[in-house]
Amino acid sequence: MNNVTLKGISITLDGNFPRIGQHISDFELTADDLSDALLKDFTQPVIILNIFPSLDTSTCSMSVKKFNDAAASLPNCTVLCVSKDLPFAQSRFCCAENIKNVKVLSAFRNKDFGPQFGVGIVDGPLRGLLARSVIVLDSNRNVVYVELVPEIIEEPNYDKCLKAVAAITK
Repeated sequence: MNNVTLKGISITLDGNFPRIGQHISDFELTADDLSDALLKDFTQPVIILNIFPSLDTSTCSMSVKKFNDAAASLPNCTVLCVSKDLPFAQSRFCCAENIKNVKVLSAFRNKDFGPQFGVGIVDGPLRGLLARSVIVLDSNRNVVYVELVPEIIEEPNYDKCLKAVAAITK
């Protein structure tokens, strides 16, 4: 188990956060049309998992917008933005914000996703949601970059993530 903070207050997370070199097995999330979306469905060699609590917060919506902008110029890469928001809310957000370069997926049906990635919030006001984190997977679905953002209200380090992606897409 790991801990992060929410405005300085300690929050406990369920599971173990992935480490560099760890292989990520397939998982199932829900797409905006309520279909199942499996990791193996995404064929680009590099996958960025942008995981966050909810699109209804400014920091979370900003991370999706920034990854959407970055994804436009990332060859051979798919950005999966994952929260427990319902697919209907995710679709509304993407439509309103013209989000077209990332895939927004919901973990609302998958109770194992949070613990599988060590990001399931188990206490505090955000209990039941996912902690802010970024995980980059290579073509073998091995972890090449991780960031578990220590303070939930802060944004991830986009530059470090994108440098890790650039290093493996050369």
